[in-house]
Amino acid sequence: MKTTLSLLSVLVLSVLGLHAGAMDELARRMLGARAENIEFELLDFDGSEFYIVKGDTVSGKIYISGTTQSAMAVGLNRYLRDVCHADVSWYAADGVVVPATLPVPSVVLRGKARVPVRFFLNYCTFGYTMPFWKWEDWQRLIDWMALNGVNTPLALTGQEAVWQRVWQSFGLDSDSIRSYFTGPAHLPWHRMLNIDRWDGPLPQSYIDNQEALQRKILARERNLGMRPVLPAFAGHVPPELAKVYPQVRIHPMSEWGGMNADKYRSYFIEPSEALFDTIQTRFLAEQERTFGTNHIYGLDPFNEIEVPSWEEDYLHLASARICESLCNADPDAKWLQMGWMFYYMRKQWTPERIRAFLTGVDPDRLLMLDYYCDFKELWRTTDKFHSRPFIWCYLGNFGGNTFLTGDMNAVFKRTESAFEEAGDALQGIGGTLEGLDVNPNMHSYVLDRAWEHEGLSQKPEEWIIRWAMARGGDRDERIVKAWTALNDEIYNSVSESQGILVNARPCLEGYSNWTTKNKYKYDNERLSEIWEMMKESGSDSPAYRFDVVNIGRQVLGNRFAALRDTFTVAYKAGDINKMKSTAARMDNMIVSLDSLLATHHVFSLDKWTEDARAMGGDEEEADYYEENALRLLTTWGEQGIGLNDYANRDLAGLTGTYYRERWKQFTDAVIAAVERGEEFDSEAFVDNIKKWEWEWAARKVSEEKQKD
Repeated sequence: MKTTLSLLSVLVLSVLGLHAGAMDELARRMLGARAENIEFELLDFDGSEFYIVKGDTVSGKIYISGTTQSAMAVGLNRYLRDVCHADVSWYAADGVVVPATLPVPSVVLRGKARVPVRFFLNYCTFGYTMPFWKWEDWQRLIDWMALNGVNTPLALTGQEAVWQRVWQSFGLDSDSIRSYFTGPAHLPWHRMLNIDRWDGPLPQSYIDNQEALQRKILARERNLGMRPVLPAFAGHVPPELAKVYPQVRIHPMSEWGGMNADKYRSYFIEPSEALFDTIQTRFLAEQERTFGTNHIYGLDPFNEIEVPSWEEDYLHLASARICESLCNADPDAKWLQMGWMFYYMRKQWTPERIRAFLTGVDPDRLLMLDYYCDFKELWRTTDKFHSRPFIWCYLGNFGGNTFLTGDMNAVFKRTESAFEEAGDALQGIGGTLEGLDVNPNMHSYVLDRAWEHEGLSQKPEEWIIRWAMARGGDRDERIVKAWTALNDEIYNSVSESQGILVNARPCLEGYSNWTTKNKYKYDNERLSEIWEMMKESGSDSPAYRFDVVNIGRQVLGNRFAALRDTFTVAYKAGDINKMKSTAARMDNMIVSLDSLLATHHVFSLDKWTEDARAMGGDEEEADYYEENALRLLTTWGEQGIGLNDYANRDLAGLTGTYYRERWKQFTDAVIAAVERGEEFDSEAFVDNIKKWEWEWAARKVSEEKQKD
């Protein structure tokens, strides 16, 4: 209990002195002038977080009180969703639709937090979603996080400006430092010690822009009572540092992601070196001067890479020394560590090695993120992380992929079991999605599990009705019926699928690469029926319009796989006419999919590329940013590496160009082979298409400029 109270107390202390107008401003951003009817009151903190929402039928006023800013924001969200039937999207372009006259709650609404920490975001989200975001995008996401109870967001933007000044203080020049950084969209994997230099050097304009943006992000998050998680030094250094300090042990790390190890590998300084402490101290001091601190830091020294030594004594000493350097630099520091590496490299991270690493850190200093609980709960197999407190996290998404997936019943059962069995070790609930995806119901539901709302059940079959009402179901029961069916029949299995077959490198069977797995357990014809049911409504709700496109693109994507299989059967039979007619149907399906996607801004490539270009100070920089942005979605990195298509997604402009042309080249090549009386040479096709894939981003940038 001591740990629970200490964590909660730190969170609360960051709230009590805040400007009371923060909640008024939040409400105004949601409701405009109608927010004048809502009054907020911050109550004395008595050791628990709770909210109360009351209404006055005479004055029409709504009164929201709570013991923390976060609790009041959750109370506001409950009022919006359950009384106004209004949905707040995490996208800035989506409006919030509420009645012209705000309704007064007929009963008092109450709720309380079940855990003190509500975490959100993932290192990867800063690449797959946010590398080119503007302030208005961040402002809406921060509001969304507040409304959904998040009080501990990951905050990694702008750290390169801090590192630039720190490395300069060690004698490194600006050019070598900017070359050490990767391109903007790939910075998360640089920050996680996976790769250096890829698609660099990072322009100074980006470094400066992100520093200014981070100041706004942190100010807003703190103003809303959040405790942002900033980075700390985990051992990643530029290789040039070894020239300045030749006597210091600096190791080249293992290759990652199939990237050229000689060019792009990262370097790690031994934690036992005195220089490690010096770097930590300088970095945290410069970061605090630049961005302030809330004394909780993300450190992930060995994510998805080989450790310099797998000896248990080494692992124990390494974590102990890293924590020592952190606490010497900031005596109030807490270390937030991803548990992902223990799952991802489970062959290497044996139970004994996990124990050695974790027990090197005092339990009061370490907070673990059980990163992938929707698939594997590590707290159950590690003795609750060897008595280190943890946050139960839902990942749900890889690469920002667009695939309907999730299991609400599994989330309910697993979180409820964690509440009952983990005791004080369970410190929080969190979301660790790699990119903002197409299953917002799953992420809202997970975060809502951190709260008890008086008089409301959180069983999925009841929660989904309230969700559906806010998506337009208050005006049309067909929307409620459709969402009930989605919950019962679609969102009932954990899937590792990462994209529809349209988005995969073409092949005759299967899905060509693990990055484009497209398996699902439901009947697509049933999903089609749900789509038709949803379309019948014709609601004017922004959320409804998203849902219609979202369900439809999945239906069409699933149908495409059946067409490809028909094409393959025709190929094996040597039926050229059938192959040609099926290829035409495949092409028409992709065109139809692209047209559907173009009807909603979330499913358009335009914002991704326009935001990237807007970062450029001149035409050359704008081209660089756009190409970097397109590269991430297609080849990811070097030509032909295993991460190809990892960040695939259904976007108008990407589907209708990149994916369509790739499939057209494939069907044309297969048909031509049969017409010549030859077997289709798939290896030759893949070799050729790899080159085409690699050249596409630069070619698209050039073609778009010529159009202008």
